[in-house]
Amino acid sequence: MFVKSRGEHASKHVLPKNLALLLCFASFCAGMFFSNRTWMVPDAKGIPWTSRTGGKQFVDYDRNIVVKNEGNSSGDISGSQHSILTMDKAISDLEIKLMASRAEHETIQKDPTMSEGVKNIESILKRKYFMVIGINTAFSSRKRRDSVRATWMPQAEKRKKLEEEKGIIIRFVIGHSSTSGGILDKAIEAEEKVHGDFLRLQQHVEGYLELSAKTKTYFATAVSLWDAEFYVKVDDDIHVNLATLGVALARHRKKPRVYIGCMKSGPVLARKGVKYHEPEYWKFGEVGNKYFRHATGQLYAISKDLATYIFINQNVLHKYANEDVSLGAWFIGLDVEHVDDRRLCCGTPPDCEWKAQAGNICAASFDWRCSGICRSVERIVEVHERCGEDKNALWSANFVQTMRTSS
Repeated sequence: MFVKSRGEHASKHVLPKNLALLLCFASFCAGMFFSNRTWMVPDAKGIPWTSRTGGKQFVDYDRNIVVKNEGNSSGDISGSQHSILTMDKAISDLEIKLMASRAEHETIQKDPTMSEGVKNIESILKRKYFMVIGINTAFSSRKRRDSVRATWMPQAEKRKKLEEEKGIIIRFVIGHSSTSGGILDKAIEAEEKVHGDFLRLQQHVEGYLELSAKTKTYFATAVSLWDAEFYVKVDDDIHVNLATLGVALARHRKKPRVYIGCMKSGPVLARKGVKYHEPEYWKFGEVGNKYFRHATGQLYAISKDLATYIFINQNVLHKYANEDVSLGAWFIGLDVEHVDDRRLCCGTPPDCEWKAQAGNICAASFDWRCSGICRSVERIVEVHERCGEDKNALWSANFVQTMRTSS
């Protein structure tokens, strides 16, 4: 008959057991291939999760570290704020260095008269110096320069030794005459060939009313040439004891922004025709007012950060009639420590002599009434003999303890 049993019909549609297992395994493999999932544990490094206490925790599976961050922990907040402030300071310092580097590069590129030494400055390993002393001088001051060379400024091999062993750079600072390449400039060039102790300011034209501009250019140029802790400006009719000056500055070497000198606050002179007349007197308030505190112009020193600040911002720093006032004005509003050190403004004998006999040797001596040593060419030798420090004081002074080489 044509009727077949139910079991017989079903047996024709049943797959072999081995084939079924093979198909299952093939399906599994296909699923793994197309989904590209291998069932690995996801990388949870740095994934935050909330603990039962409400604080956040971060898990680092690579190091098996659980870092807890409780939301209400004032100590952690304080630590975070400290870290942020530290990072901000580091970033600020790097920005200053970057801006200084860019400004220096632009200055060198724009000024075709820069010396070869300055042009190659980026390829030269800069040495760390202790201080750079710039002696402000003029074309007519040849005798003053010679009197300084004959007293407190080391010459020839001794000056070279001073630079190498003590890290002290000393240069007479002068710009150019209004007639570039004229007889005045040639006289300085001839003097430079003999002594080799000038810093020529290529972009500055000499003039009494241009002292503020000269001071600004000096600091900007000095900080671009020498990497020092301090930059000093001194007039060429002042007597200086180098070792005592170095000791005075060394006390402040850990301060990033320090302005050192004999601080004063003189009257703002509004009347025309008088010495030290201030054309912009109205900016200082009512007639008869005094200037803000600033270092007297005969000698002052600033730290590297402040010299760098001048270098970066030299194109926008305002110049007043008096250069010492201008320098003080540039630091108004900055976080700068003003140091009033009276050893930097002693009188000439007998004042400095009495102090030396008492063991309080002066760093600088001059006559206030002359804004320098009166008749300095004739008298500076006397001041040096009566108020000068011991001949071995400079060479025995320990300025080298922080000297290092930096790139």
